[in-house]
Amino acid sequence: MTTETLTGRRIAILATDGVEQVELVQPREAVEKAGASVTLVSLDHGNIQAMEGDVNAADTFTVDSVVADVSADDFDALILPGGTTNPDQLRVDADAVEFVRSFVQARKPVGVICHGAWTLVEADVLKGRTLTSYPSIRTDIRNAGGTVVDEEVVVDGNLISSRNPDDLPAFCAKIVEHFSA
Repeated sequence: MTTETLTGRRIAILATDGVEQVELVQPREAVEKAGASVTLVSLDHGNIQAMEGDVNAADTFTVDSVVADVSADDFDALILPGGTTNPDQLRVDADAVEFVRSFVQARKPVGVICHGAWTLVEADVLKGRTLTSYPSIRTDIRNAGGTVVDEEVVVDGNLISSRNPDDLPAFCAKIVEHFSA
């Protein structure tokens, strides 16, 4: 893979407090290394608090844009990192849910890992789709009409999904590949 595969691509990462730090940092680094411009989109201006192992405070990250002020039209692809409280907060925010729904409906690539799929469930975009996720939310995906498989990385059309931080190398490689298509 050349370092220019994503040059000119604009990637949004939608996250808020409670995001699993490694699931934010590693995909961000992968797409930036491939030449993409990355925007951290969140619910409010300021900083978000990342977590390690879902319970230990890690670093904070500066928000670039507020989800109410942007649209899927502003970006070429979307990354949805996990952590349990991050997507749990996003899925109750109407602007965040519509932002995610707009990407899927526009058939723009969406990379989602771990609990990040909760926002896809809320956006009601999983009927007939196959993906993977953290085990504790698989019933939610099935109830939303999706099919869940237990694999390192799953690609179904514009959705690229992985289960947990252990899958990050495969996930990062796959999102770079699909974000460049």
